[in-house]
Amino acid sequence: MKHYLTALLACCGIAAASTASAEQFSVLVFSKTAGWHHDSIPAGVAALQELGKLHDFKVFWTEDANRVFNDKELAKYQAVVFLLTTGDILDEPQQAAFERYIQAGGGYVGVHSASDTEYGWPWYGKLVGRTFSMHPAVQTAVLNVEDRNFPGMERFAARSLATDEWYEFGPPRSDQLKYLLTVDESSYKPEARWGERHSKGMGSFHPVSWYQYYDNGRSFYTALGHLPATYGDPVFRHHLYGGIYWAATGNTFKAE
Repeated sequence: MKHYLTALLACCGIAAASTASAEQFSVLVFSKTAGWHHDSIPAGVAALQELGKLHDFKVFWTEDANRVFNDKELAKYQAVVFLLTTGDILDEPQQAAFERYIQAGGGYVGVHSASDTEYGWPWYGKLVGRTFSMHPAVQTAVLNVEDRNFPGMERFAARSLATDEWYEFGPPRSDQLKYLLTVDESSYKPEARWGERHSKGMGSFHPVSWYQYYDNGRSFYTALGHLPATYGDPVFRHHLYGGIYWAATGNTFKAE
């Protein structure tokens, strides 16, 4: 009997230790590129790994679509981060698997050039919400908070300075977008010229970050994150974690 109790207590101890060490959720970080390859990818991956340690969630990073974009592998994750992806990165079976993942209640997080990804896949365009058009040179500008009542938004000042590559976007692909951040175009020079293409900016409303419920899943996007050093900014990191947290759990937050 004594040996039985000892064994039972040992098993309970192992189970308790296993439970105590289990992360609160798991996130797939995917950074495959088929177009422009950002130098900031390593900094972004490192930041997400550090956020995983800080907030106790599991992070698996890959650029191998064949390895993870299938039903069995995607089911392991509560959210998938498209970190600085570009171009056509998934084939049709992989796209179908990701659609099923979102339709089963999965979460999507798009960072910066995730909106410069998969232009020929209409479902993805609706998932990300708006697609990249062009951008001027990297500049410091004024960020405006449009909604503080979302995870990760409470550390932004109402208006603050930030330096990034201010993406311009085409029209919304979804009518469900809820905007979190905008950039004040009067605070920088928004004009851009790419050969025959010319832009004077998006005007009085220039979105930078948003979220939506889409196809039974959750989608969060931020256009910030062009520069490697941005991933060392604690306010940006918290903003990124807030989007991941919401995409993975669906938990909301009220700052005021």
